[in-house]
Amino acid sequence: MAISISVVMLLLLLAVIFLRNGGLKVSHALVCALLGFYMASTSIAPTIHSGLTATADIVSSLRP
Repeated sequence: MAISISVVMLLLLLAVIFLRNGGLKVSHALVCALLGFYMASTSIAPTIHSGLTATADIVSSLRP
């Protein structure tokens, strides 16, 4: 568990750096994709999923 959290933090740091530089290249997209896969295997994944589901429900209930 400690190793996957370290990898998640490293990839998160790299993604933030890439976004601050203003350009998203193929290598940057790969880092972001890896971050997503590693986040999915952590214990925070159910919380993220619940938050995204609740946000999608709120957005879908809005009428323009």
